[in-house]
Amino acid sequence: MNFHQYYPVDVINGPGTRCTLFVSGCEHQCRGCYNQSTWDPRSGHKVDKPMEDQIIADLNDTRIKRRGLSLSGGDPLFPANLTAILSLVKRVKAECPDKDIWLWSGYKLDEMSLKQQQILSYVDVLVDGKFEQDLADPSLKWRGSSNQVIHDMSSLIAVG
Repeated sequence: MNFHQYYPVDVINGPGTRCTLFVSGCEHQCRGCYNQSTWDPRSGHKVDKPMEDQIIADLNDTRIKRRGLSLSGGDPLFPANLTAILSLVKRVKAECPDKDIWLWSGYKLDEMSLKQQQILSYVDVLVDGKFEQDLADPSLKWRGSSNQVIHDMSSLIAVG
């Protein structure tokens, strides 16, 4: 799996101070997407063990109180990303159990494959649904268009 950008300190993509990884690969190609450069799964840089180690170290750095990890893109649940994302979320939960994981995906919760659902068992919050330019609303918190739903995966109740 590749990534385009990693922010060790981010206050935009989820609540609190977070680490945010923008992965490569997206088949949705939503009209109006602000991150079109992430669509090609071969673009960007490799997520390798040193990169994962950096994310874990940043999450555990006590100088900055980070609430968790945000995974966006592209699409973390793009089929070619599933094995690497599953490995990463398992590692984060094992080594940073007090941190939450937020994940943005164009795939709808009720349409996900078994492997995508397996990943969600490690995710605290899912923001699902393709970006719909006609439903774009800059006043929405943590989503770009009103069709997207924020799911609290610990209770499986949709909020927003």
